[in-house]
Amino acid sequence: MNTTRLQTPNRAQTFMLALMLLTGSTAAQTNQPPLAAPDLASNPPPPRVTLNSSLPTIFIAGDSTAARGSGAAQQGWGVPFADYFDPAKVNVANRARGGRSSRTFVTEGLWDQLLADLKPGDLVLIQFGHNDAGAVNDTSRARGSLHGIGGETQEIDNLLTKKHETVHTFGWYLNKMIADVKAKGATPIVLSLTIRDVWKDGKVERGSGQYSRWSAEVAKTNGVQFVDVMNLVADKFDALGQEQVHAFYPRDHTHFNAIGADLHAATVVAGLKSLRSNPVRKFLSATGEAVAADRAAELNLPRPANPALPSLFLIGDSTVRNGHGDGANGQWGWGDYLGQFFDPKKINVVNRAVGGTSSRTYFKEFWPGVLAMVKPGDFVILQFGHNDNGSPATGRTSIKGIGPETLEVRTNGQTEIVYSFGGYLRKYISDTRARGATPIVCSLVPRKIWKGGKIARSKESHAGWAEQVARTEGVAFVDLNELVAERYDALGRGKVEPLFADEHTHTSAAGAALNAECVLAGLQLLPENPLKNYLRPEKP
Repeated sequence: MNTTRLQTPNRAQTFMLALMLLTGSTAAQTNQPPLAAPDLASNPPPPRVTLNSSLPTIFIAGDSTAARGSGAAQQGWGVPFADYFDPAKVNVANRARGGRSSRTFVTEGLWDQLLADLKPGDLVLIQFGHNDAGAVNDTSRARGSLHGIGGETQEIDNLLTKKHETVHTFGWYLNKMIADVKAKGATPIVLSLTIRDVWKDGKVERGSGQYSRWSAEVAKTNGVQFVDVMNLVADKFDALGQEQVHAFYPRDHTHFNAIGADLHAATVVAGLKSLRSNPVRKFLSATGEAVAADRAAELNLPRPANPALPSLFLIGDSTVRNGHGDGANGQWGWGDYLGQFFDPKKINVVNRAVGGTSSRTYFKEFWPGVLAMVKPGDFVILQFGHNDNGSPATGRTSIKGIGPETLEVRTNGQTEIVYSFGGYLRKYISDTRARGATPIVCSLVPRKIWKGGKIARSKESHAGWAEQVARTEGVAFVDLNELVAERYDALGRGKVEPLFADEHTHTSAAGAALNAECVLAGLQLLPENPLKNYLRPEKP
């Protein structure tokens, strides 16, 4: 490793090295064996920083992946993290400590030291897991917590401390931290693990064991905010590739250098800015202001719960998933209710639809993230059309029809080639098939617009075009426009009215559930339903 390039953790030099990696320069790459890793468990604590008591504080509780390291060749993300904040507006107190698990951070008194300085209005970022899989009781570190998030305990006579101890689960320690922070009038925010330099089939490992998933579940149970650092960084690493990412980890597969630390720190900032409350917006420095919020994190877009299973990805607009998928303004998409018909032990149902998108804008902004997750044996159901009307020069509209014509436009200073509505659908189909997955096309759900006592259909436009593309491409087609319209016609105006949460487009929970039933009915009407083996025996 050319360590002379890594001695000064200066942001300009750090980003220059990152740029060299991104552009393919070999100056910062290495074929040398990794450096020996220090014994992080015995590292002395960093000097305590005096806090300005008149300011709020952002505390970091974690392990060596956040703690101050031995230099630019090994650094925790909590060190560069402070540069993203204005010291005149907020304190940043990095209390992470190398070698600690959720358990030993508590039992060694590090957590109590943090609580002693905590006051109302502060934030506490909680990130553990890398060291929780260790031995529960040995003469070396005795730092492991029990697996899971339940209430199980184990009584031990600690061989290291020579004291009797009740050991709890990983989730129990996180629950304790969250409760303690809340009791102080401060705000806990749980983070998933940092990324290790471990790869398989060209993809980086997403998490060590189940700790990131357990962290998310504990956060959800406690109603606190969660930043999925693991997946946000993994998406970036997958784009960079194994060889370039390896240069961020000169010592081992867990501890990164100054470049990797800054990349993680910037990702944490992006994740925090993406939370609905944006709890850090008042405290950012110019460097922090320059970090863009991550749109997928901002919208809380889900990922497959069990990557080992096949997945059904749903893509589309707000009629499939509205907002954060939390029913804001009483509006729900049918994708939020489709999962009830499928067996979660057999398949993941992953609703990645985004409100306000057209076939064009979803393809440009969100499809790459979905496609990166699609694997052989998966399925993709797509439904677009509501936002594809208008002029293609406006920024989100596709060209009308299904033809091969294109249009070159300038949007936000960038040249873009715009395709027809059918052209984009063919791209989704082609990309899905190239991944060894199965595409399924739906026509768009109808709006609550009545003509002659019946719901208006879209056969002459996007609903009809979707069907034509599906037939031409030989893929399964669900005529959702017609199936839902038939249900509305049968119900009549009075009973259809409460199925909508706005004037004519966005459905209420009842309307979304009805539309999901129509999707299921459409799948069952197919000559060969490709998803039949994953359905529950009956509706729950």
